[in-house]
Amino acid sequence: MRAPIEDVRVTALTVPTDRPESDGTLAWDHTGVVVVEIEAAGTTGLGWTYAGPGAATVLSGTLAAVLDGRDADDVGAAWMAMRRAVRNDGEPGLAACAISAADVALWDRFSRARGTALAVALGAFREAVPVYGSGGFCSYDDATLREQLGGWAAAGMTMVKMKVGADPAADPHRVRVAREAIGADVALLVDANGAYDPRAALRHAAELDRAAGGLHWLEEPVSSRDRAGLAFVRGHVAPGIAVAAGEYVTGTEDALALLAAGAVDVLQADVTRCGGMTGFRAIGALAAAHGIPLSGHCAPALHAHAACCVERIAHVEYFHDHARLEPMLFTGVPEVAGGTLRIAPDRPGHGLELRPDAVSRFGG
Repeated sequence: MRAPIEDVRVTALTVPTDRPESDGTLAWDHTGVVVVEIEAAGTTGLGWTYAGPGAATVLSGTLAAVLDGRDADDVGAAWMAMRRAVRNDGEPGLAACAISAADVALWDRFSRARGTALAVALGAFREAVPVYGSGGFCSYDDATLREQLGGWAAAGMTMVKMKVGADPAADPHRVRVAREAIGADVALLVDANGAYDPRAALRHAAELDRAAGGLHWLEEPVSSRDRAGLAFVRGHVAPGIAVAAGEYVTGTEDALALLAAGAVDVLQADVTRCGGMTGFRAIGALAAAHGIPLSGHCAPALHAHAACCVERIAHVEYFHDHARLEPMLFTGVPEVAGGTLRIAPDRPGHGLELRPDAVSRFGG
């Protein structure tokens, strides 16, 4: 029986950060969230993306028109139709974020209508995934850096990540502070957000590796668009340091380009950017075919389900901003225990609901 889509409701929210933040190439003081609710046959699905209000315009305009009256149970066909509809507007960027939010909402509605957990509906390989604490912004002083990263280590996380690249001369000191805070047994990851050129990346990686007493991975040492540069760094960096990239992948084509270039040891993808659950699973299959693990970028409440459905999942990023704001916007957010996120297999959908006061607090 068909389940025609009856309503697409879109809300743009802005949540201030708890303090000013910066990484190797950007500074910010707020996080944009675009929420979409899709209703069909008496059941509503909830999705969102971390993007600005432009994504809301795409959702409420082009995509809502595409989805109107379409069978909500035919999620794959809806996904293809949305991608085709934005072809001439440019799919990468805001359009990809909008499609991702809608796809999440459609899969959430699909699984809720059947009374099954989202991960189970998608075909779960597991019910829990490891996480790593992520923050350590370049704008933090030593005390804040120590408190945040050390707190995650004390809570049982075996991996933590910090930002580098805004002031390369200061980074060895910051890395030593981080190592002292987390201890010798917790893996230290650094993320440059594309701040270096390839040769500078090698020089700084060696400095940070010495300062850390062993660095676990180096994320986006150069821009993720520079696949040759990433491959160069990967081929010349110390063997113990994994090169990671992919958070800006907007579909399988981008992911395949990184894999084919030999650019990464760990591929990243973000379910709120890469085409939602449909895109994330497809990228997971590509990564598995290349023998490369996939890591979920940010959005831990959504990646708890998405990552359970990928064969070669490495972990999920427990990003400070999103881990802080998701409970502010939604009920039912999964909690980390012992460095692990676990889904509720008996709870329909992803199990989250938009808080009634979220729009009044953060909308407008």
